[in-house]
Amino acid sequence: MKKLGLLIKETSGSRIKDIYKSSKGFLIVKYSGVSSPDMSILRKSLKGTGVDMLVVKNSIARRAMKDLGLEQLVATVETPCGMIFFKDEPVQASKVLCDFNKEKEKLVLAGGYLNDKLLAKEDIVAMSKLPSREVLLAQVVGMINSPILRLVIVLSQVNKKFVVCLDQIRQKKTAS
Repeated sequence: MKKLGLLIKETSGSRIKDIYKSSKGFLIVKYSGVSSPDMSILRKSLKGTGVDMLVVKNSIARRAMKDLGLEQLVATVETPCGMIFFKDEPVQASKVLCDFNKEKEKLVLAGGYLNDKLLAKEDIVAMSKLPSREVLLAQVVGMINSPILRLVIVLSQVNKKFVVCLDQIRQKKTAS
């Protein structure tokens, strides 16, 4: 029979691995010095963006990262850390974290992992400055639609000029 502590560690490690497999990536934040009410506010604002925040022991997080093949991130887990997993869009999560970081400077963006690439603090800050997915999709649709709209305008001008030319010919014939 396993000891309770070992069972909790195994369960926490497998939970991290399961959440990681169903997400696109994660961010690591160090929250040492952030008060409990402020952490509750952060969790609520992150929950609104469809993000899961886990706070686990560093040894469990390190072991799970090693098992997942993310040895490069093990060094970022040293003080009390939270792992923020996102399923859809990392931009909203990074915006919430950077906004919270401006208010509560004790929260430190340690790094992350997205699409098989390691993220540094600078990457997370740059990601927070991007527009949302919906805005980007609207910009792409606008860019695709622009040449088509210009073509329609040019083709309608040809018809308009043809009608004007016919009208001028008619006016000349009626005048003479």
